[in-house]
Amino acid sequence: MRRPLRVGVVGAGFVGERHIDAIRRIGLAELTAIVDSDYSLALTRSAEHRVPKCGVALDEILDDVDVIHNCTPNNMHMAINVSAIRAGKHVFSEKPLALDTKESQAMLDCLRRNPKIVHGVNFNYRMNSMVREMKQKVAAGEIGDVMLVHGAYLQDWLMFDTDYNWRLEPSVGGPMRAIADIGSHWIDAVQTVVGSRVTEVCADLATLIPIRKKRLGHRGATFSKGCGEEFQLHRISTEDYGAVLFRMANGAKGVFYVSQVSAGRKNDLFFQIDGTKSSLYWSQERPDEIRIGNRDSASLLMMRAPDQLSAEAAHYTRLPAGHPEGWNDTLLNSIREFYKFVVDGKTVGVDRCDFATFEDGHQVMQVAEAILRSSTVRGWVRVGDEAGRLVQRVPLLRMDEAAPTWAQQLWKHETGLTRYMTTAVRFEEVFAE
Repeated sequence: MRRPLRVGVVGAGFVGERHIDAIRRIGLAELTAIVDSDYSLALTRSAEHRVPKCGVALDEILDDVDVIHNCTPNNMHMAINVSAIRAGKHVFSEKPLALDTKESQAMLDCLRRNPKIVHGVNFNYRMNSMVREMKQKVAAGEIGDVMLVHGAYLQDWLMFDTDYNWRLEPSVGGPMRAIADIGSHWIDAVQTVVGSRVTEVCADLATLIPIRKKRLGHRGATFSKGCGEEFQLHRISTEDYGAVLFRMANGAKGVFYVSQVSAGRKNDLFFQIDGTKSSLYWSQERPDEIRIGNRDSASLLMMRAPDQLSAEAAHYTRLPAGHPEGWNDTLLNSIREFYKFVVDGKTVGVDRCDFATFEDGHQVMQVAEAILRSSTVRGWVRVGDEAGRLVQRVPLLRMDEAAPTWAQQLWKHETGLTRYMTTAVRFEEVFAE
């Protein structure tokens, strides 16, 4: 009998806890180690879940695991992912895959030298059974040719100047925030459903709260509130809001917008696919429903029922009709398919995989960089063009504002690598290979 996969989770905050829950529910793996730069948190999580080992650095657990889950802040993704790949470990990473395409491309280059490593990125909305049903309907031609794609992802957890999180700091979260954090989810889900990729973008990004208050000693946990009596003022350069026109490889056109300052919107991701015959609409806050829009007959509301779904969609549903399946279930689906891929000895790029890979993560990073470039030059930008790759050299703020240079941000990123690494992976080491 094959032993379960041994898994280590790096980063024990909000999303790390969700990964831990999914790992324990699947049954194909055993949680062997938990790492966090806050040792007390790693110790607490290990005790709660009866995990035998905990620590503060990836190096402490590499010999004890087969798979690494990277649930750290964005500036740690490349260093941890590359170290795990070099050590022969499979990697399931949080999104966005990297701070920029230079980093994500470096990961792909590393993977090409280690082709047996299975790699995944947590774009979990694509793994909802009703999203898979939409994908099947589009592929089967049920809505005709896709003409338009539109929607949004709206939140309110950063709408006050007292709301603060590490994502607000470019040296940790990267040069983009709303687009990279939640827009990336939207882009991946829509590309998955339509079966085509975004090729050109025209965007407008805005920082609506330019000065924020960071509570002294604040850890910056996701969705945390308040600043307390003692705080520091921080100038913000990343976007609270973004609107994007786009074109797809199949000829479809679209528009979406993202916001983290829209009161009353918690995690309101939704999109509509308009075809020449009918339309499809899905919202992740009503995840068991698809609206099928018709012109000459009654529009329909399709509810999730396993015996009425296509085979592809039914594969990703576990509960009887009427029992809601939500965000945790999509994460579970992603990780389960990732583990099955590993256990079955399959190879990314050779065998079909429904979960998002590092290739998918890199392509979404290309779209995101093109969006940032477009907002800066005020025009259309082709995804993947060298002009888009130069986005990191474009100032993030107006020239009259005191913004850190990209070189300063890069230095901060490099010096921060030791947070989860006993031996830091330096940029020049990765890119020189």
